[in-house]
Amino acid sequence: MKRRVVITGVGAVTPIGHGRTDFWNAVREGVCGIDYVTRFDASNYPCRIAAEVKDFDVTKYIDRKEAKRMDRFTQYAVAACKMAIEDAGIDFNKIDMERVGVILGSGIGGIETMEEQHNILMTRGPGRVSPFFIPMMIANMAAGHIAILIGAKGVNETVVSACASGTNAIGDSFNAIRYGNADVVITGGSEAPITPLSFAGFCSMKAMSTRNDEPKRACSPFDADRDGFIMGEGAGILILEELEHAMKRGANIIAEVVGYGSTDDAYHITAPAPDGEGGARAMKLAIEDAGILPTDIDYINAHGTSTPYNDKYETAAIKTVFGEHAYKLSVSSTKAMTGHLLGAAGAVEAIICALAVKEGFIPATINYRNPDPECDLDYVVNKGREQEINYALSNSFGFGGHNATIVLKKISLL
Repeated sequence: MKRRVVITGVGAVTPIGHGRTDFWNAVREGVCGIDYVTRFDASNYPCRIAAEVKDFDVTKYIDRKEAKRMDRFTQYAVAACKMAIEDAGIDFNKIDMERVGVILGSGIGGIETMEEQHNILMTRGPGRVSPFFIPMMIANMAAGHIAILIGAKGVNETVVSACASGTNAIGDSFNAIRYGNADVVITGGSEAPITPLSFAGFCSMKAMSTRNDEPKRACSPFDADRDGFIMGEGAGILILEELEHAMKRGANIIAEVVGYGSTDDAYHITAPAPDGEGGARAMKLAIEDAGILPTDIDYINAHGTSTPYNDKYETAAIKTVFGEHAYKLSVSSTKAMTGHLLGAAGAVEAIICALAVKEGFIPATINYRNPDPECDLDYVVNKGREQEINYALSNSFGFGGHNATIVLKKISLL
């Protein structure tokens, strides 16, 4: 018998706010966290804008000496984890820690550390490369640090599936609990990719927006004038818990995870398959896994990157899965606020979906001005709306053809 899995706490470090309350308030208000790059001199780059994390004092969450031995993506993950634990009100001293796991996602890992240490190698020689270089750089280290922090001795994994990493991590955590391999899993994703080399690579691919003269409007999902994504950074962490385990300790349940689908396009290393057929299969699998009908879905948090192909093909995929119901759905992309957090995107967007279900509020797709005939669904443009949500679906699609979808449900204990 499958066990029920619920979300009991969330934590976020994002370009628009940190922690559950500040982050969710910013989402409700349609705040945009995109501005000019300050992390390095981007004046010679085709894209000079990004969604950087602001007002983040790592010493509020991690000892200064310890923080210096972590890449930025790990710092974000540990900070968001501490927020999620506080939000969940969970006391790990009273739990069997062999039944507590950590499964995180990151598309890139410690690229900032890699660039810094490569520069030291080239300018000062191999003897000056930090002994912490490898444990700071490798993508699994955020999950490792979190396990050490709380003493989690259960499953510990890091998922690397590009921009689907965070959603895949949540899906794998969901399965670990419902099939009896864990009672609690700390999950989500973290990314800190705003570095000179990473930025240059995405610019060379012509994947990012070059609308540098209006940074607050540069990311415009589903708009006819969209011209590329905006890179973001941060972390989203969720506490997933088996339902009875959560109820026994009197947890304040946010939402229930009920479905997960994962597929691959097997088509191209960066371009999505025509008409989003791989994404459509992921959505179908997640809905079937939840044991519901497509018509039960009320809201979709779209991958919605603001690139010409993604938005067009994701719209087509939604129509394939939902038929006429596609026009009755509320669909929005919150990347116009947060930027694209790459491997952490699905985690942050899962938090948005969970709080949307909990609060009965659908966030807007901001920056929408010019309709695209090929993107003709209800994208909740420019202003969010109050609406009861029984089931929400979140999509994440990544380079390599990775597709991941989760379904969340308004909690019912009947």
